[in-house]
Amino acid sequence: MRIAMITSEANPLCKSGGLADVTYSLSRELNSSKEEAIIILPYYKKIKEKVLNVSFLGYTYVDMSWRRQYIGIFKTTIDGINYYLLDNEYYFYRDEMYGYNDDQERFAYFSLASLEALKYIDFKPDIIHVHDWQGGMIPCLLKEKYNKDPFYQGIHTVLTIHNPAFKGYMDKYYLNNFYGLSDELFDKGLVRFEGQVSTLKSAIVYADMISTVSPTHRNELLTSEFSHGLNGALSLRKDDFVGIINGLDVVEFNPSSDSKIIKTYNSRTFLSGKNENKNDLLSAFNLPHNDGPLFGLVSRLTWQKGIDLVVSNISYLVSQGASVVILGNGEKDLEQKFQMLRDKYPDRVGIYIGYNDSLAHKVYAGSDFFLMPSLFEPCGIGQIIAQRYGTLPLVRETGGLVDTVNGYNGNNIETATGFSFRDYDGIALGYSINQALEVYKNKEIFKTMIKNAMILDRSWKSSMNEYVALYRKAVKK
Repeated sequence: MRIAMITSEANPLCKSGGLADVTYSLSRELNSSKEEAIIILPYYKKIKEKVLNVSFLGYTYVDMSWRRQYIGIFKTTIDGINYYLLDNEYYFYRDEMYGYNDDQERFAYFSLASLEALKYIDFKPDIIHVHDWQGGMIPCLLKEKYNKDPFYQGIHTVLTIHNPAFKGYMDKYYLNNFYGLSDELFDKGLVRFEGQVSTLKSAIVYADMISTVSPTHRNELLTSEFSHGLNGALSLRKDDFVGIINGLDVVEFNPSSDSKIIKTYNSRTFLSGKNENKNDLLSAFNLPHNDGPLFGLVSRLTWQKGIDLVVSNISYLVSQGASVVILGNGEKDLEQKFQMLRDKYPDRVGIYIGYNDSLAHKVYAGSDFFLMPSLFEPCGIGQIIAQRYGTLPLVRETGGLVDTVNGYNGNNIETATGFSFRDYDGIALGYSINQALEVYKNKEIFKTMIKNAMILDRSWKSSMNEYVALYRKAVKK
């Protein structure tokens, strides 16, 4: 099967979040399983500044109403994936990937240019896989604008919703001005959402199949509470809508071969390995070595991640003999609260404001417990990495956290892989913390849960198989 991954970001070329991990890892796994997946990306300034072995394939043009825009087509191959980079410096030679007033025009160009590029390179996919709002008009374009062209006939589409909060809004005027589509699509409600055109709503209506990044998040998106208003459109497509948990890059995150940690280990040798990494982590944060439990956090410091619940529990953790290390940045008031707590408990609390990849690996390997009490979390990756390193996550029961962490309840020692709580408040997190502290004292239960977590198969292989099944359903539409 031939798959064209049309995306606004992909590792290792450009990344702002988990979308880049998914498009890269899924494509790599597809290719290693004898499918044929390519990635089409904007040729951003930050990609041009990398030292790459890039070939110029040629150029073509795309019409956007009165605009006739150049498309330079470049190619590079990384880890067996062919990346096609679409060059137009007017739109993409900028310091950031997103955040500009003309983003709707930029990604309208990208969507149209991607379809033209497929024809130019003579790659006719069975599936075009689009992600979030940036390429959201592509399913509509195939069915409403390109449907008479033989090259595009028989191409099917899959949409993956990573972040439903961003819907790709634009005024009705731009439906024709950017895409050359009729106002009738708006008037019929096919692309209309809250009085505007929404490229994400359009993708929900027109894509052959739809996915999101965990089964529980799929169910949440069908409710008014968690869907950002999209539950109506998604409910009409619920039979074509699935949740697939993101896999983990098990090459990058592998405690048995990780060069960023002081001692490697596996599910048989974790006792000594984690102890050495714990001491190394304490040293990295200038904290004294001690026999108490060590709680780690690697996160954006925002309200969505439940950071306020962590702040409200740190004094209690310290009173129980625990140490806490925090790595991340975000909202200034939360950063300042952590700095105040470090000043108050300099021997028990360590913080690093910012992001440091090597230090993040040390936190995953050296902590006993990993704090992730998110208000909402479509899938989450931190808890999966922590489990692979034998660090037991404490999570709130939402989204992908429910699907990836089997919370300890006192009777499921042989299957528990972390701790969980339901209510979004500091008391509920405190209850899970108490559970973790009790397990820490019972070394046999503690060791069993660590092994449970480490032997989980979090590779992309099982997730990839679910995507292939989804593609096959789309082809039958």
